Amino acid sequence: MAQSNAPFNVVETTIDDIHGAFKSGRLTCRQLVQLYLDRIEAFDKKGPAINAIITVNSGALAEADRLDAAYTASGPVGSLHGIPVIFKDQGDVKGMPTTLGSLLFKDYYPDRDSFVAEKLKKAGAVILAKATLGELGGGDTHGSLFGSTRNPYDTQRTVGGSSGGSAAAVSANYSTIGIGQEGLASIRRPSTWNCIAGMRPTAGLVSRGGVYGCWPEINGSLGPMARTVGDLAALLDVMAGYDPEDPVTARGVGHIAHSFKTFLDKKGLKGARIGILRETMGLNSEPGSEDFQKISEVFDKAVRDLKASGAEIIDPITIPKLNDLLAKRSGGPGDADKSFQAYYGRSANPPFKSREEVIAAPEFAKVVRRSQDRFKKNPDPMKHYESLKAQDELMTHFLKVMADHRLDAIVHKAVEHQPTLIKDGVNPPFVDQKGAPHLNTFLVFVPTIVVPAGFTRDNLPTGICFVGRPYDDGSLIKFAYSYEQATQHRRPPASTTAL
Repeated sequence: MAQSNAPFNVVETTIDDIHGAFKSGRLTCRQLVQLYLDRIEAFDKKGPAINAIITVNSGALAEADRLDAAYTASGPVGSLHGIPVIFKDQGDVKGMPTTLGSLLFKDYYPDRDSFVAEKLKKAGAVILAKATLGELGGGDTHGSLFGSTRNPYDTQRTVGGSSGGSAAAVSANYSTIGIGQEGLASIRRPSTWNCIAGMRPTAGLVSRGGVYGCWPEINGSLGPMARTVGDLAALLDVMAGYDPEDPVTARGVGHIAHSFKTFLDKKGLKGARIGILRETMGLNSEPGSEDFQKISEVFDKAVRDLKASGAEIIDPITIPKLNDLLAKRSGGPGDADKSFQAYYGRSANPPFKSREEVIAAPEFAKVVRRSQDRFKKNPDPMKHYESLKAQDELMTHFLKVMADHRLDAIVHKAVEHQPTLIKDGVNPPFVDQKGAPHLNTFLVFVPTIVVPAGFTRDNLPTGICFVGRPYDDGSLIKFAYSYEQATQHRRPPASTTAL
């Protein structure tokens, strides 16, 4: 009896733990939200000062009260009843600003929810806060509005990006689950460097309606971030769906599982044929460095663990012309302008009429240098043509390698370097996204999931990445879950473990 009356321990709790506590009467949604708010208060701007939160939802406790009343009256309102979520500040949540981490947009309040925020609310989730990100939606998590987000495993280092605030917040137990967005490696890299699971689903499973970086750009996709693969699957169930506002989601119709939780099989790796991709392909990776070697040591152990879990390992596999084709990556000319118009066109009072107006604004000079460069870029049409050809050729090579070896998935290092130092990101040499593979976002229509693989010999998190055929998202969740359950590498950061 004493155990059931003990205070609920929010650290490392899961959706199932919380729902069990609601059912037993041990916990209310208001109590849960307050526990997370207390942690944000203690650790985000004070103590280790992780600095992962831009805006806390001032209505979170009132929403919790509404959900508690609904629960008492008729039970849970949906599959995420009472579950606090932290949302990357790149997607719209009505009543909260969408800042993109920038002074330029600090006062922009959207008129309505993004598609995913609306689905979360209907499922009973509480959107607790908006998280920091690489300014204007790209790069490591630095921004003119907030500074830099600190890695809870080593506060001198970056959390990665651009979904670094979401990753750090989930890892530091500021919420149960989080939402990220990935156009290059923006979910997978911060998930890896913050010892959580993260997934960029196949493009078209999840809508970008109401998210900066939307149609007609196609590389970016929202994805779930969680401390466990089980919670990740539960979140993806709610996020996925067709949205006329995002035409890419028409491709996902017919590919959404009844529930991605049905793929949570502890023996999911048994008999699976897994190809090991060892060729270096991360941005600015240095294969001869000690830092790279530290990651390789953990990766080698992970491959052995995959085999011990019953997988048939094909090691190594080679994808023809991999790096030559990746090097041709280029966006579409004019796509960023059209995307800007599509996103801010949802609003009756957009903060700027065009990207040109943004660049001309006085505050643009305060934007993080790398974000300025990215925002100004307008791709060359010929380079885009070459990129599309390379993308098509690489997809054929990728699928042929899988077919020739009868592979169920390919595994590679989630990131090829350890978290880099914040000081090296905001000062020369302006290190950004070091070691980040971007095979999945170049191919666009392949799913990828990362899961913790342990720690390097100097105690920094790393992970492995499963990538597979288009719309085979469920299989990747199965393999990642099986690996996670066999290895249990997730460990909360000591800097924010307990109040």
